[in-house]
Amino acid sequence: MSAERLTIGKVPIDVVDFAGALAAITRLVEARQGGYVFTPNVDHVVVVDEHPEFAQAYAKASLSLADGMPVVWAARLLGRPLPERVAGSDLVGPLLELAGKKGWRVFLLGAGPGVADKAAAIARERWGTNVVGTDAPMVKLEDTAQLDRIVDTLNAARPDLVLMAFGAPKQELLIHRIFERVKPAVLLGIGASLDFIAGTVKRAPVIMRKTGTEWLFRLAQEPRRLWRRYLVNDPKFLAILARTLRERRR
Repeated sequence: MSAERLTIGKVPIDVVDFAGALAAITRLVEARQGGYVFTPNVDHVVVVDEHPEFAQAYAKASLSLADGMPVVWAARLLGRPLPERVAGSDLVGPLLELAGKKGWRVFLLGAGPGVADKAAAIARERWGTNVVGTDAPMVKLEDTAQLDRIVDTLNAARPDLVLMAFGAPKQELLIHRIFERVKPAVLLGIGASLDFIAGTVKRAPVIMRKTGTEWLFRLAQEPRRLWRRYLVNDPKFLAILARTLRERRR
């Protein structure tokens, strides 16, 4: 956790820049005490507001990094500006490179069939990352036997770092439920990042990432899956931000 943390709605966010995020993750891994890292965006803020377990998961996060530009802009309105956006998708490559240099054991969990394997091959070739395992189970959070199998798989591989790519809130809830059982591994929720590395999903152009319009690119790619999230749910963020502003003024 950084020295300073702000809250939007029920989501805590650490005031840290990109280099500081990498340094904080390094400290977590090298402390050998476990923990986990989340990367909140607008959708997370909205879902956490209505999902008690998701809120509990965020409350225990070792590090919470502002993934979306609207979150960065909201922090400015709240008078607690963030140094910059620290997107999970931008973080994963440098983190895998850092893992290669430091000899960390890395496990890639999630994404579609074959995606983690392809990303692992690229990471080994490009950064010399010691990827000690991959798995892409169809996770059902209510299936405790399956969660036990995931825990057993991770403990057998003895990773220092687990990159988990199931999308929100499933990956965060899974992390929250198992992180104590897989110590000293540090777990990160990374969404579609393995797809970006593997090349199975294209990222938005840099200009769209900087202007906060990356969601339009993703909506155009997957309209049937994402229309409700972006057009129905995410506008609730404005009401949550307004409530947070009122609470701060009190």
